[in-house]
Amino acid sequence: MTKVRASITATDERLIEALYVPLRRFAAIVGNWADDPDDLLHDAWLRVLERRSLSDLEDPAAYLKRTMVNLAANRRRQTGSRRWLRGRWNVQGPVATVDGYPSDLADLATLPTDQRATLYLAEVEGFSYDEVGQMMGCTASAARMRAMRARRHLRSVLDAEVQRG
Repeated sequence: MTKVRASITATDERLIEALYVPLRRFAAIVGNWADDPDDLLHDAWLRVLERRSLSDLEDPAAYLKRTMVNLAANRRRQTGSRRWLRGRWNVQGPVATVDGYPSDLADLATLPTDQRATLYLAEVEGFSYDEVGQMMGCTASAARMRAMRARRHLRSVLDAEVQRG
């Protein structure tokens, strides 16, 4: 269990209230689809608040988004490691199942976390690639490349579905 600083300021409370809806939407896109987006967002807030006040950050929304991308990527790696170990040692355990999503959302889930986040920030939120790069901790050209790779992957998946059906 992590410890949050002794007190959350009124400014932090206002920031949390103002940022909740857009950050929850972002968490739903980048997080594991079997997990509740509120859990990812809550973990990101805890991670940030145990170190500093949100009001101390230059851009708290961008910082929290980057934190969620890192947390989601870590969870994805941990899930893959557990799956590998179960297969390696032939261990049968509970397997998380996800209710069926429409195919376009299921296709998004196949993208790596950073590509999914970049595509969401650029296409849905309407940020420029310079802004996306700053939020994701990369250059604008790297953000553009991530989005291009994500689109290429989705296009190939959709083309394969059209050819099958």
